[in-house]
Amino acid sequence: MTGSRLSPRVLALIPAHQEGPRVGAVVARARRHLPVLVVDDGSTDDTAERALAAGAVVLPQRPNQGKGAALRIGLRRALAEGYDAVVTLDADGQHDPDEIPRLLAAYEGGGGAAGAATPLARPELVIGRRDFTRMPPVRRVSNTLGGAAFSWAVGRDIPDNQSGYRLLGRRLMAAMADSREAGFEFEVEMIAVCIRRGWTVAWVPVSTIYGSAPSHVRPLHHLRHFVRATLAARRLVREP
Repeated sequence: MTGSRLSPRVLALIPAHQEGPRVGAVVARARRHLPVLVVDDGSTDDTAERALAAGAVVLPQRPNQGKGAALRIGLRRALAEGYDAVVTLDADGQHDPDEIPRLLAAYEGGGGAAGAATPLARPELVIGRRDFTRMPPVRRVSNTLGGAAFSWAVGRDIPDNQSGYRLLGRRLMAAMADSREAGFEFEVEMIAVCIRRGWTVAWVPVSTIYGSAPSHVRPLHHLRHFVRATLAARRLVREP
């Protein structure tokens, strides 16, 4: 039952683009913990087929529209089906699905607050915090500087603003379902939304994994959009 403090219904939501070689293993491991929805974001390989074979429900998004747009479609589906929360993770294996219970424990335990959890005590957003020292040098510098800039923008310490390993509560799901952001800025915006609305954000440590899969990040493109997203977040949390 939505809003019950016992056994909330939670869905694993995985956006995927050109992840045929990797998505099946991610889905299979995530399904040990939660039902899985994969949004296939305009892939031209066998991403959808591999996800289906591993036991996921697959929603196609055509053409490719970006991670934020894929997450938005998934959130709308989860809301329509009455889920209390979703756990988002990437399809490339950079998030360990066996750490899903860490995010669930932070959610059900009120983000680490003392005493028994109640629906009001649950954080609206739980973010998997990575260890920047275990990242490749370029990523480490990017995340460190980006984190400092974003923390300045929103007026509080945000240890990891770009981790895609997250749990969103139902109120945040509804708020983000109408977002206009299509790319990674979607994930930056949801932190600002929580701060603006006074919703609790919690953090849990997760593994920092970088495999051999090619990165979809384009440095200059990413920088331009991150600056825009950071300034937009500053306006959102500081406007009257």
